Amino acid sequence: MTKSALAVARRALAAARAAVPAYSSKFSKKTYTQHQLLAALAVRQFLKTDYRGIEQHLKDWSDLRAAIGLGEDVPDHSTLQKAAERLLEKKG
Repeated sequence: MTKSALAVARRALAAARAAVPAYSSKFSKKTYTQHQLLAALAVRQFLKTDYRGIEQHLKDWSDLRAAIGLGEDVPDHSTLQKAAERLLEKKG
């Protein structure tokens, strides 16, 4: 168990790379990979914040952006919410 959001981000990114394709479709916008979005969602859960909260953390925290592989541009809260609905939906 870790207390570091950066460690969570790095582990989540590595796990996402092993588990899902980078993009959900060949027609995807390719602004962010599914790996980056899943890592951001994992950090959101770890920090117990909402979508707007993780968006602000990503804007403020350059080390977190670097751990997830983001530049200065961060996903909007609505992008993260839609990714959660798509990637974290319960099947079956």
